Amino acid sequence: MVKAPRFKSSVRRSRSDRRGPDFFRLATGAVAGVVILLATSIAFELLRHSRLSIDKFGLRFWTGKIWDPVSGEFGAFPFLWGTLYSSFLALLVAGPVAIGIAVFISELAPGRLRRPLAFLTELLAAIPSIVYGLWGVFVLVPLIRRLETGMPESLRTLPLFSGPPVGVGMLAAAAILAIMVIPFSSAVAREVLRAVPVSQREAAYALGATRFEAIRAVLFHGRTGVVGALLLGLGRALGETMAVTMVIGNNPQASLSLFAPQHTMAAVIANEFTEAADQLYLDALVEIGLVLFIVTLVVNALSRLLIWSLERRSRAIPATAEPSSASSVEAA
Repeated sequence: MVKAPRFKSSVRRSRSDRRGPDFFRLATGAVAGVVILLATSIAFELLRHSRLSIDKFGLRFWTGKIWDPVSGEFGAFPFLWGTLYSSFLALLVAGPVAIGIAVFISELAPGRLRRPLAFLTELLAAIPSIVYGLWGVFVLVPLIRRLETGMPESLRTLPLFSGPPVGVGMLAAAAILAIMVIPFSSAVAREVLRAVPVSQREAAYALGATRFEAIRAVLFHGRTGVVGALLLGLGRALGETMAVTMVIGNNPQASLSLFAPQHTMAAVIANEFTEAADQLYLDALVEIGLVLFIVTLVVNALSRLLIWSLERRSRAIPATAEPSSASSVEAA
């Protein structure tokens, strides 16, 4: 007769114990749902406030090359081109440098230098973009102007190097973006390399590998995280506004030239949003924000697909190695 109440109390306790994890799961799921709701609401508001431009231009807005607020003709292709061109040029320059910094700090630097170097790279990431822009105007632009004026005329006839030697242009924007991207990518890549197990390095040295070959093995083991670090830098470059606005020239013309002044989506919104005199002009600027939002989503989705494919390949490597090892045993 005495055991029944104990059984009931244990049942109540087990139910209350189950309620705790269930409530925690629901609470964390609700917080995660807020992120989805926020992204959806941003897309909805951008779509709602750019309706007039969408109805008038349609897909021609993405491919149009004329941006003339006076005549009411708006095409976003020069800004789309300038954003993607400058960002990928910056990634092309910043990627090897960021990986080199991460490898040196995590694998090669003496112990007394690792912390100061890591602190300096993280300090570069904390500098405001307006400061980078001012440095670009007073230091980087004059250097590029000297490069342009000192370039042989035979090279200046090529489409890649044509344009007025004024210093501001795509090359200055790509260079300032590369400098801004390097701290982010190198910091994440450094943490990825530090997370690689020491056993990977020890196994490489045990097989007679040199230091360079051991570092290659570490990079191969952490390649997914390194790619993620570079794509994080690309996302940083796509949305940069102030520093790029100060050095790119703000000319709504798409060009392959590194020296030609061009424009980006974030820069045109920052420059012209307060000057929009009519509703169509304002909706066109909001639609550029919508285009930038879609481009960012597409780039992030492609980066996730790339990372997932790398993860699948890394998981498939042990599975393909087992049959070869088994066949070698049978042959022995």
